[in-house]
Amino acid sequence: MPHPRVAVVILNWNGKVLLEQFLPSLGRSSYPNLELVVVDNGSTDHSVSFLQQQYPQIKTIILSENLGYAGGYNAALQQVEADYYILLNSDVEVSPGWVEPLIELMETHTNVAASQPKLLSFHHENKFEYAGASGGWIDSLGYPFARGRVLEHCETDHGQYDKAAPIFWASGAAFCVRAKAFHEMNGFDASFFAHQEEIDLCWRLQRKGYQIYSCPQSVVWHVGGSTLPKGNSQKTFLNYRNNLWMLAKNLPVGTLCWVLPIRFALDALAAYKSLFSGDPGYWWAVAKSHFALIGKLIKGFEDTQSVYPKKNTLLGRYKGSIVFDYFIKGKKTFLEITGRPA
Repeated sequence: MPHPRVAVVILNWNGKVLLEQFLPSLGRSSYPNLELVVVDNGSTDHSVSFLQQQYPQIKTIILSENLGYAGGYNAALQQVEADYYILLNSDVEVSPGWVEPLIELMETHTNVAASQPKLLSFHHENKFEYAGASGGWIDSLGYPFARGRVLEHCETDHGQYDKAAPIFWASGAAFCVRAKAFHEMNGFDASFFAHQEEIDLCWRLQRKGYQIYSCPQSVVWHVGGSTLPKGNSQKTFLNYRNNLWMLAKNLPVGTLCWVLPIRFALDALAAYKSLFSGDPGYWWAVAKSHFALIGKLIKGFEDTQSVYPKKNTLLGRYKGSIVFDYFIKGKKTFLEITGRPA
């Protein structure tokens, strides 16, 4: 039986140094029907000339401007023919057999639209990495967390999440998705630009009836924060704005009416804590995100609330609050919070 076509697609923005460091590990991938594609998102650091000179065998798609993660992939994947896309950050190191478990899982479970490998830290190889650990969940207030990462706490990997399992979202750092399902959903929401667009897409996929899975038999190591480092005000703004807009898009209106006021209050608490700690940029980023959401809500829900049928059985949702559990109850790990067996 022929192997499905798989395209590993890397979105690059001024990441020549990262391409130099991490492309060699991709060359050791053992999957037999694999195409490697690098999408340049309007770089100015000679990334394209480096690829043309050092990796002429790699397909390169050149975008004239930086469209962000969401818009960049949406534009590029119109030009990539494959059965599966694996969207891979440029700061990820892979092992030789990392592709096979992902494709085997999705070929076996035909209702799974997206999956992710186990993400470990490149700098601490036995610890889970913040961006997705061993598969993403979401709580009742819309805060993302993961099997192996709750808020800022990343667990040590002892094999406690080594069973493939349904999740709510797969990490955009290493995001395997059926090409047909990706295009059926019109890809990412380009208005997100960057951050949490993969969670929004996974939410929409689940609302459509698909499932999302963690595949810890595939392992990659992620640096994290290479494009917009932690503490960057623009990153803070995008994370808050996109998370709130994702809730507005996907939650029923009745649920949204009580979730948003609580979220606004918790966001404000975090913002003022940062302000009094000497970080006014964080405070202003959160305030801007709230203004941005209000502006979107004034325009209406015509492109969100009625597009896909809602499902009440979405997997990977925690009915409690990880903020309450983490700060009040002192629970720091996924297993402590959810009570799920390892």
